[in-house]
Amino acid sequence: MKELFDLLKIKPNDNKYYITAFQHSSYVNENHLKSDYERLEFLGDAVLELVVSDYLFKNLEIKEGDMTKLRASYVCENALYEYSKDLNLSKYIKVGHGEEIDGGRYKKVILADIFEAFMGAIYLDLGFDEVKRVVLSIIVPYIEDPKITFFSDYKSALQEFVQTEQRSLIYEVVGEEGPAHNKTFTVIVKVDDIVYGSGVAASKKEAEQEAAKDALTKLALK
Repeated sequence: MKELFDLLKIKPNDNKYYITAFQHSSYVNENHLKSDYERLEFLGDAVLELVVSDYLFKNLEIKEGDMTKLRASYVCENALYEYSKDLNLSKYIKVGHGEEIDGGRYKKVILADIFEAFMGAIYLDLGFDEVKRVVLSIIVPYIEDPKITFFSDYKSALQEFVQTEQRSLIYEVVGEEGPAHNKTFTVIVKVDDIVYGSGVAASKKEAEQEAAKDALTKLALK
């Protein structure tokens, strides 16, 4: 992991946080260890939102709603996946034997989660100023490049359409398959109690986005 630390100019104090940050639940269960990355992922998610929110507030003169949408595009699963790939984080992930065979270390949802966990580890080990420096060094080049877009917020677009038409909108999880560490979710979206879209993905949020995208396509044809 020294190569990764050198790349990001990190001088760790306590390696235990980083070891945990790269341990998938399948590896932890298989080796009877205590902790996987999920708690660090939770913390890293909050750290990323704060750092990106702070940057957008101080550097862009845009409205609150636009800041919310822009922040979402740089902390969404697609973006986190790209950051992980850029840093080659798959190289350091520890997964169980079955997950390894299934290509777990290269799955979008796992790589996205690992990035958040890694940021959570940096925060705990080195503090907010250091994790802020690291996060900005990774994300700001993407923000400053207008050619790069990670995310279309189909849910917000559908919500705006429904509000304009004064119609009701609801998402439902109708399917959940696979083991705890490798689930697939199926979500439908209803407009006025009529199913207009469905989506399948490795997280509920992404499945909802896919369902909203499907619904928007169908509503545009009406």
